[in-house]
Amino acid sequence: MKAVAKARFIHQSPRKVRQVLDVVRGKQVEQAMNTLHFMPKKAARVIEKTIHSAVANAVNREGSKVNADNLFIETAFCDEGPRSRRFKARAMGRVNIRR
Repeated sequence: MKAVAKARFIHQSPRKVRQVLDVVRGKQVEQAMNTLHFMPKKAARVIEKTIHSAVANAVNREGSKVNADNLFIETAFCDEGPRSRRFKARAMGRVNIRR
């Protein structure tokens, strides 16, 4: 049985998020949550919420058949999202785009 949860449009670089994901990938949920709770990174809070959501999705979907202690993190990945673009006014009506 699989449960899926996604966190989208997180304002942090994928490289920093992947550093945290590499720590929890393949672990049991309880162990991963304890590790994330004491990790001093911003990405750890987002990943902790996402894992909590995945556990809630599994319990909601399967009901009392699911034991949260038996769940583990099979796959966890981070892709690059949309970049923010800001415009800087230049001379003669031109614009430079800052990414």
